[in-house]
Amino acid sequence: MDSRSLPYSHASAVVVCLVLSWSTLPVVLGGDIVHHDDVAPKRPGCDNNFVLVKVPTLVNGVEDIEYVGVGARFGPTLESKEKHANHTRIVISDPLDCCDMPKNKLNREVLLVHRGNCSFTTKSSIAERAGATAILIINNQTELFKMVCEVNETDVSINIPAVMLPEDAGASLEKLIANSTVSVQLYSPQRPLVDVAEVFLWLMAVGTILCASYWSAHSAREAAIEQDKMLKDGSDDLVQTQGVGSRGVVEINTMSAVLFVVIASCFLIMLYKLMSYWFIEVLVVLFCIGGIEGLQTCLVTLLSCFRWFERAGQSFIGLPLFGAVSYLTLAVSPFCIAFAVVWAVFRTVSFAWIGQDILGIALIITVLQIVRIPNLK
Repeated sequence: MDSRSLPYSHASAVVVCLVLSWSTLPVVLGGDIVHHDDVAPKRPGCDNNFVLVKVPTLVNGVEDIEYVGVGARFGPTLESKEKHANHTRIVISDPLDCCDMPKNKLNREVLLVHRGNCSFTTKSSIAERAGATAILIINNQTELFKMVCEVNETDVSINIPAVMLPEDAGASLEKLIANSTVSVQLYSPQRPLVDVAEVFLWLMAVGTILCASYWSAHSAREAAIEQDKMLKDGSDDLVQTQGVGSRGVVEINTMSAVLFVVIASCFLIMLYKLMSYWFIEVLVVLFCIGGIEGLQTCLVTLLSCFRWFERAGQSFIGLPLFGAVSYLTLAVSPFCIAFAVVWAVFRTVSFAWIGQDILGIALIITVLQIVRIPNLK
């Protein structure tokens, strides 16, 4: 594209976004996902780092919720890859605090216990002697707690992993165990040298901004060329367009920006206070509506660039409430609606993020290319 066709505001915005995106690209280092703590005491047998532990579950042989906990200062290190971690049945301790030898006989299960009444190392040692292969300790708060050795404990020798879970995760896990056969995996993932997911997200963000900027600049150039043609032809249409703003362009002034901040802040408060099932469903519906509009606009614009669809994009039909609508828009709309509906129905599936990102990117590109901010400073 000719650099002269890119307005200064768009060009500067692209440069600023690229610089900011590059400067904020996270620096990812190798090693476990670790929280280094030099305050908590270390001694032989009690010198582990506090690592993130993932606890995926199988309920009656079917994959279910994945919990996240933190490893203890003591005990062996966990597998770093999920595929190498064994599925092990989990049972609830009796007594719950595991400060005495469990009454239920264990055969290399994972033992689920409650925090309190004795030290973490005591619980782990009793669980190991009872025949458990690991111990999950439920905290008495929703936060995670660093499990360390007591001051008077020396030469700690515990040979089973100990992991702490937050209170809400433990309560959920207890309900599953009460009604079903539950097995878990315990593994502590390593952070790769390059986090592909973070790089992919950065590329999506930069690509979205570049697409919107290019589209906006291209539209402005086409409008300028059309205006030049009208001037040369001395067309009367030019007189009728004098004093009329560009169609399909939203100009944001100071008052609009202030109102946007106020409304967005109120919406965030509502999101925080009303985080209920019905509110989430309303958000999903609104996102689908915006995503359909954005995807439709992007597809129609993209397909109009091809000779095969040019005629359909320039032929219109009058519809009640909608006015003049191109045949290409009518052809694309059912696909966009079906795409959004399929995503909404299957949005909890692991690969649903693909549809969510497509709808979101299309919506953002559509919004960015029609928004004009004359006072960008």
